[in-house]
Formats: sequence, C-alpha cells, structure tokens
Amino acid sequence: MTPLIRTSEVPGRITHAAVALFSRQGYRGTTTQDIARLADVSEVTVYRYYKTKEDIFWSALASSFKTVKLRLDSLDSALKHQTPDRALPQILGLLVDTIVYSPELPRLVAVAYLEHGGKAEKVCHEFLAPLFNAIVNYLQSNIDAGRIRKLNPAKITAAIALMVAAQPEISMLIEGYEHSRSSSRETIERYSTFWLGVLDPAPHSATSVFVPALEAQVV
Repeated sequence: MTPLIRTSEVPGRITHAAVALFSRQGYRGTTTQDIARLADVSEVTVYRYYKTKEDIFWSALASSFKTVKLRLDSLDSALKHQTPDRALPQILGLLVDTIVYSPELPRLVAVAYLEHGGKAEKVCHEFLAPLFNAIVNYLQSNIDAGRIRKLNPAKITAAIALMVAAQPEISMLIEGYEHSRSSSRETIERYSTFWLGVLDPAPHSATSVFVPALEAQVV
C-alpha cells in the first residue's frame, strides 16, 4: 500500500522534483507530467499549487538559492571585521561549495538566462546581486584601507566568480595542464593562495601582510 503524502509536503516534493528535472533537462525539455511523476503526485495536484509550468520553474530557482542566502547572511556580517587572509577563503568557500554541492543552482541560472531572457535577469539579480555586492563592498573597503591593491572591485569579483565556475572545465582543454582532482577544501585553499597573491598591495615586500597567510595555505 502506497503511504499517504501529507498535504504540507506536496509543494516541497513538487519543487524538489522541478529542481532536479529543470537543471538536467532544461525548461522546454521538462513537462509538468515529468514533474508530477518524479514528485509522485498527479498532474492535477501540481496545478492545485502552481498555475503554470513557468511558476514552478521560478519557485524551483528561488528554492535553490535558499542555502546560498543563509550562508550569505552570515558571511556578510562576518566580512566587516575580517582581514583579507581570513575573508577570501570564506568568500571562495561559499562559491566553491555552491558549485560542488549545489550544481543544480548554476544550471538553473543558465537555463533561466537561455530560455527566459529578461525575466531571468530580474529574478537572478534579486538573488545574486546581494552576494556580489557584499564581495564588492568588502573589497572596496580594503582597497580604501590599503590592505589590497587598487583594482576595480567589481572586476575582481567577476574574475573570482568566473574562476570558480569555469576554471576546472577550461583547464582540461589546455595541453599539458594537469587537471586537479582536489577536494573542495583543497580547491578553496589554492584559490585563496592565488588571489591573496594577486591582491597583495606589496607582493615583493618582506613585510607583506599576506605572507603568513600564504605560507599557511600552500599545499
């Protein structure tokens, strides 16, 4: 006998199924019948909670951002009192962990932009802007204090995000480059070492504020 599903669990089951399917098959490649089947409910039940397939998609995307938002809230308050050698590993940890442990999120963001255009920009901006703005603001405050080099903080943020998202795949296309199979923790340490070196305001100085952090993080 099939166990009864609590009514309160149904929206979550639908959303969970939608995240899995939309991130793997895209928006057009997924039907509400597929979602209903994976959620183990009828298609009629799906439409009791959502008016359209598009509503399901945006709900799935918003749900995927929840974990990131929780970590961002704690990170945003912590960054205000952290030096770069402490803050950068935390920033990179959030980005790397998102890619490694929540791969459906960047896939859903890609699907949103590729298949929904303008609306995707508005929705993704709502969730992603706070993350990137927090990083930009942190970098700017440290530039003003002379703790990191005078570079455009928005460009630094974009470069960090792109490195985390694309570097593993791009590195496999470079002849002679040994693809790393490091754990996420080792990856965070290596990225942190790289960016601390890039941002060090006095990279050739014996009194560099990043030297102890760099030595501690070299694998």
